[in-house]
Amino acid sequence: MNDALKNKVNGTIYPVLFDKVQLIKTIGNDPQSPVAQFNQQTNVIYRGKATVQNGLFDFSFIVPKDINNQVGNGRLSTYAENGNTDANGVSNSFLIGGLSNNLMSDTKGPSINAFLNDEKFVNGGLVNESPILILQLSDSSGINSSGIGIGHDITAVIDGDEKNIIVLNNFYEAAQDNYQNGTVHYQLNSLNEGVHFIKIKAWDVANNSSEIIIEFLVAKTQQLKIHHVYNYPNPFSTSTNFWFEHNQPSTKLNVLINIFTVSGKLVHQIQRSINSDGNRVNDIFWDGKDKFNQKLARGVYFYRIIVTSLFGQKAETTQKIYLL
Repeated sequence: MNDALKNKVNGTIYPVLFDKVQLIKTIGNDPQSPVAQFNQQTNVIYRGKATVQNGLFDFSFIVPKDINNQVGNGRLSTYAENGNTDANGVSNSFLIGGLSNNLMSDTKGPSINAFLNDEKFVNGGLVNESPILILQLSDSSGINSSGIGIGHDITAVIDGDEKNIIVLNNFYEAAQDNYQNGTVHYQLNSLNEGVHFIKIKAWDVANNSSEIIIEFLVAKTQQLKIHHVYNYPNPFSTSTNFWFEHNQPSTKLNVLINIFTVSGKLVHQIQRSINSDGNRVNDIFWDGKDKFNQKLARGVYFYRIIVTSLFGQKAETTQKIYLL
């Protein structure tokens, strides 16, 4: 009996469904090592997430075309938790194989959205040297993360280096109670300073593929840097937001924005402390008023943005702003 049912767990369950047992043979390329045979059941057909209520759960998905069509026993491994208690279970009492009489009409590859560190990232943005690659994948038939079919993996290739393809199958997780959507989180490591690009490719279970390319600029975290500094909208009449990118994710930063007239008179200051997972800030608000809460006259102003870390690092730049 599954422990989730026995213990009446309420929470989330993480099912992993494996294809049938395979007979594997060693290469036997050493005269002192004869060919040996052993059974292995490691090909993952589906890895997902579902809601558990009183130990009961259900989930659905479409089996990838890549499986071995011979009928045999699969294996379902489950783990459930709710933050306080957990449960687990294994079942081999079901069959996998054969072909459906209802052929899939899906001929379109998955939708792919790619980010670095968080979903505020935009193509060409500034990041640190070890950002987290985040993928949002969706497809009406489901995403193929099985790794069973040759070349049907979720992959990332950095700067066109096809000899070092990053296979992301094991980092994919389907959305809760929804096999059609899922995410990948993967830590990239020790990228050199400068411009890079990543090609992402993914397949659905009907063996349709899609790919996208994102570009980004790496700045090492030893020196605080800011990039793509602007305000939006600009010109503005009632309010605007200041935007910038930095290379210090998950670090507390102090932001000071001084707003001047063209003659150099300081008319307003904005101070903020920020600490986010990503590299992009886009929510520092200004209503166009001075330090006395009076509406400023129409015209051209300058703002100087100064960003300081807790370690004393500083980066700053000056930009124009237009008030209508």
